[in-house]
Amino acid sequence: MYDKCIKPHGGKLINRITKADSSGLYSIIISDDLANDVENIADGVFSPLEGFLGKKDFENVISKGRLSNGLAWTIPIVLDVDKSTAVKIKKASKITLQNSQGVQIAILHVKEIFRFDKEKTAKEVYGTIDSSHPGVAKTMSMQEYLVGGKIDYIQRPEESEIRKYRLTPLQTRETFAKAGWKTIVAFQTRNPPHVAHEMLQKASITTRDGVFVNPVIGKKKSGDFVDEVIIKCYETMIEHYYPENRCKLGTLHTEMKYAGPKEAIHHAIMRQNYGCSHIIIGRDHAGVGTFYDPFAAQKIFDNYPELEISPIFFPAFFYCRKCLTYTNPKACPHNDDAKEQISGTKLRQMIDNGESPSEFILRPEVSKVILDYPHPFVD
Repeated sequence: MYDKCIKPHGGKLINRITKADSSGLYSIIISDDLANDVENIADGVFSPLEGFLGKKDFENVISKGRLSNGLAWTIPIVLDVDKSTAVKIKKASKITLQNSQGVQIAILHVKEIFRFDKEKTAKEVYGTIDSSHPGVAKTMSMQEYLVGGKIDYIQRPEESEIRKYRLTPLQTRETFAKAGWKTIVAFQTRNPPHVAHEMLQKASITTRDGVFVNPVIGKKKSGDFVDEVIIKCYETMIEHYYPENRCKLGTLHTEMKYAGPKEAIHHAIMRQNYGCSHIIIGRDHAGVGTFYDPFAAQKIFDNYPELEISPIFFPAFFYCRKCLTYTNPKACPHNDDAKEQISGTKLRQMIDNGESPSEFILRPEVSKVILDYPHPFVD
């Protein structure tokens, strides 16, 4: 299979699916977002990880952006527990992990339990200790102990409407092969599609076979669009504006970290595991507020030349009424008055007021989906 697609990160697609017996084991409940990441480990989305990071790998990831063996990895995938739980786990060689519905989803083979420096972790991963950064706030609210070890995945959650587009790397690679795609462009998003995003995707596949639109489904910050709206908007855009067999929609179920450049590398690695040959990295990829230079997420790829997936860099993209096309500052000489652009804050205000943005900002069909939804934003 792999000779038809780009190799997974680390050379091997991890599979931790098993039918192991979990009876009689000590069990802990984890959040649904962490449960999603356990499933991502099992399916190979996080290849080469086979479980939660141990101390050596964890410290290397936050300080160097690499696992202890030197392989690129920038976002720590960890399980945090409080002191009393850590004491109980320490007595066991393995435990079970339950999701919020009480379903035992995985067995964790406990390798080590260790404390970590929250402030150092936040500074290294997010480049700041400002608690207004959602990733920093999340880090500082974590429990004081981390548990490292491999997982065995034993039970998937029930299928639901929100999971209907979830695909494993094995499934995406099979899908790309059946479509006859050899060059696949990944598009990471946490928003409904602006027309400019659509044009980025179409520009990228002009000389490539197809685009894999891969929205993040999971916990997001207040003011972001809810998952159901994102999915419905992409369904609508693909139905009305994409030719057949050029675009595939698949959802990535994980929590946004808002880690800017570090998360851009993480996003690229996951899409390499899915079988994509390229990934679009635009302005302020995975950023939040003004915490990162707008093009930091592009510059960081210079530090990871060994990645097999190739980034496609784009500057800001917009419609220019004088150029009569979607363009960017490199090609357009006109001032802001000629440009159809809108901030996220302004877009939310318009939607809250029941107003449709310009058709050069959002397709009318996409605007209708958002306006028809009773609560399109995360509280």
